[in-house]
Amino acid sequence: MRTAHRPPHVVGTVGSNHVGMRQFNERIVLQAIRLHGALPKAELARVTRLSMQAVSVIINALLNDGLVIKQDRLRGRIGQPSVPIALNPDGAFTLGIKLGRRSLDVLALDFAGQVRCREIVEYDYPDPEIIFPAMRGKLALVESMLGDHASRIVGIGVAAPLWMGGWRDLISAPGQVLDAWSRIDIRERVQQMTRLPIEFAKDTTAACAAELVTGHGQRVHNFLYVYIGTFIGGGLVIDGRLHHGPNGNAGAIGSAPIDGATQLLHRASGLVLEQAIRQQGAPGRAAHDARALSSALRGVTDAWIADAARSLASTIATSAAVLDLDAIVIDGSLHRDLIAALIEATSRALETQRWEGIARPALLQGHAGADARAMGGAILPLYAHFAPSHQLFLKTAPAYT
Repeated sequence: MRTAHRPPHVVGTVGSNHVGMRQFNERIVLQAIRLHGALPKAELARVTRLSMQAVSVIINALLNDGLVIKQDRLRGRIGQPSVPIALNPDGAFTLGIKLGRRSLDVLALDFAGQVRCREIVEYDYPDPEIIFPAMRGKLALVESMLGDHASRIVGIGVAAPLWMGGWRDLISAPGQVLDAWSRIDIRERVQQMTRLPIEFAKDTTAACAAELVTGHGQRVHNFLYVYIGTFIGGGLVIDGRLHHGPNGNAGAIGSAPIDGATQLLHRASGLVLEQAIRQQGAPGRAAHDARALSSALRGVTDAWIADAARSLASTIATSAAVLDLDAIVIDGSLHRDLIAALIEATSRALETQRWEGIARPALLQGHAGADARAMGGAILPLYAHFAPSHQLFLKTAPAYT
């Protein structure tokens, strides 16, 4: 694969000298456009609190780098017609890898956050001897699908479980295959395939990043993110920023205890529904598409929804008491209508919880669905190269109310 494309003026870190501050201000402008959409220079100056002269200089540099484009003039307003400045979708690209227990996804994300192409490999269990050769091939294929745009790939983001070999009571796989993951540094194995820089995050934390950037995170500043795939997991956003935790495991809702011997993932994971569906003689993959809502399987699915909702409600109430959240965002690789039904059932189950002294958070459905983990992986290098660090000196969109 090619080396990383590094547009001038944009990828540097914040520094105390003039050049470092200019690079930081460019990131601030890019972030403003990403948050608010296409804006004229005057409006960019307002939301970034930069001078009009500084914004003009920055926009000229970003135009030269191909990171932004001019849209048609806005007419019919008082004063001179203004020209909105938008992100150039072809300005830069990132690749996202979701390494899961049942599938491998590789996709390309453009500078505007849209998926350009994707490749998926499905398997019964995660065998590293199969997964990593397939990953190398899919990375090369996705890069070739970008054509000339491949020279503008700035990095690869990898989203994977932190304990791929865990919970053997739920995963039917040879013991030696699961044991192998304890000796594998996933980030290093991917780095061996490319000279592009690699970013790594827990898979559900990466999915949370996708929701933060492209979904409810634009107006909800404190939320627990719940993702239901093969297992249930999550991520955490505090004060509008992704919170990883000291071990990179913040928001690990699947590990929340339900009783002395059971965790939430034993009740609310997609794998539990898969197993119930197999007992009816249907393929497990039916849990992730419209077949789960068919008349033949609706009884099994409704039973899973009821049990999952009760367990989720208990965990949500505890999380709200500890974290004081605005919302719980629930998403997953299951069918969108099934996620919506689970949210409705969880809302009813929350009525049975005691809320004295606790602010009850809103329940919201996530935006990205099955693509969330791979998209979140791709977003990681996008933000590493082009977003300002930590505090955003912006007038952000209003918080959720």
